[in-house]
Amino acid sequence: MAPRVSILLPTHNRPDVLGYSIQSVLAQTETDFELLVVGDGCADDSRAVVARFSDPRLRWFDMPKAPLSGYANRNVVLRQTQSRYVAYAQDDDVMFPDHIAKLIATLEASGDDWVYSRPVWCSPDGFILPLSMNLRNADELAHFMTTENYIPSSYVMHKRDALERVGYWPEDVPLMADWSCWRRIIQTSASGRPAYCPDPTTLHFRARWRERDNPPVMRLAEIARSASWWPPACKLDIPPGTLEQRVFFETLSAAPTACIGGIRAAVPVINERLAWGTAALAAQTWPLDKAALCKHERFLKRWAGKLLPRRVFQWLRERRRTALSS
Repeated sequence: MAPRVSILLPTHNRPDVLGYSIQSVLAQTETDFELLVVGDGCADDSRAVVARFSDPRLRWFDMPKAPLSGYANRNVVLRQTQSRYVAYAQDDDVMFPDHIAKLIATLEASGDDWVYSRPVWCSPDGFILPLSMNLRNADELAHFMTTENYIPSSYVMHKRDALERVGYWPEDVPLMADWSCWRRIIQTSASGRPAYCPDPTTLHFRARWRERDNPPVMRLAEIARSASWWPPACKLDIPPGTLEQRVFFETLSAAPTACIGGIRAAVPVINERLAWGTAALAAQTWPLDKAALCKHERFLKRWAGKLLPRRVFQWLRERRRTALSS
């Protein structure tokens, strides 16, 4: 009998963190799945890492390096699946134990073809940075469909027949084939929209080949480092020379209920702070965004002095000058 979920985990030369990712998948509360680890030209100890696990749900595909980012190898394996749902893991990410269960519940309740949970970035210096994008909102969905994607594949699940409908992942693009596939699934679905689980269910880490994170994550990291109120549950100490995945995985494994509960409880706290500090600049307790200051400089010069109380206007002007000169 086919499993309920097929979880695809592509990897290329990351034996240092692959074991943490595999362990987090095998620890899922939803147990009816197969884990398909696709080695894309691995010339290292990846095979040995996989061999340490004796779970019959785990299958290893040791394949020659495919062109570009290896999307062809993923399709070879995906075409063999017979499950109802397909989910994705990344070799340097860590799933919460209820990740698969929550995505299935959200997808089945919605009747849609594609679902994602709240993306959460983990910075190299130990901050947990939750993003807030709700693609159930028409304008945010339009931005996702036409402009940019900040949802890593490890947060996504979809129906397998939806993948067949769109012809699997494109193989002729160097990057972001997942985003192309997601958009085609949503566009061709009956509802024309995705399902959304607002809870964090996975920890995402910056890929080793990236020099920096994307702009929203970089901005959140800047705020987290300077804000005294950033929740303790969303900050871990990373000893020098230690992989951040190891620290997060060991912390999560030691007390999963407390760790996950703390992170999820911190999300509305962070969002409230950011929302109020954005609406009321005088309430901000983190460095102002220089780009935003420059963009609104004309407003401050022409209108703020007339519309705002004098003390607030003077405070804003001084903060702007300080930030722009730093």
